[in-house]
Amino acid sequence: MHFLAPILETYIAENSQQEPVLLTALTRETHLKVVHPRMITGHHQGRVLSLLSKIIAPKRILEIGTYTGYSAICLAEGLRKNGKLHTIDINEELYDLQRRYFNKSSFGQQIIQHTGDAIQIIPDLNEVFDLVFIDAEKTQYDDYFEAAIKKCVSGSIILSDNVLWSGKVVEPVKKNDKATAALLAYNKKLNTDARVETVVLPVRDGLTLSRVL
Repeated sequence: MHFLAPILETYIAENSQQEPVLLTALTRETHLKVVHPRMITGHHQGRVLSLLSKIIAPKRILEIGTYTGYSAICLAEGLRKNGKLHTIDINEELYDLQRRYFNKSSFGQQIIQHTGDAIQIIPDLNEVFDLVFIDAEKTQYDDYFEAAIKKCVSGSIILSDNVLWSGKVVEPVKKNDKATAALLAYNKKLNTDARVETVVLPVRDGLTLSRVL
């Protein structure tokens, strides 16, 4: 489902901050070499993540789901001078591609990669996170959230991507569609969880912003 007409999407992109040259190159290489290139964050949402991060000015960022590293670079743009971003991805085959672009950016030394299951990795991170971005396996969103919130404090922001799931969240759910069912439960949980205040933003495929109370 397209939430906006393509002509409006183009207009929005053209009237938002320009995509950095490095990220344009990363987008191109992702489409040429990586499976499921539509998973990349992209120009408009990337600028949204960048601006949110700059507003928050986090010391520590946790990203769950690196893919080819686009969103990590966007989020890192808002890091404080000595800040760190920890990014976790289960696909070790993408590690070198991620690192190559991280090192080409201004944030290579600030971005720490982790490969493996985020549910197992997060508890071992001795950090308090000001900003969390969840964009990995949809059926595990609740588990990611619970692991991440334990590493947050009052005022921390947790962003959750793809919460509208191409509009499937407002359509009849097929019996074997575990991802949509999980996202429906997750969205309801965030809206009723007393630990956070939440708003759903209609950015790209849906972006939830939750503030820890």
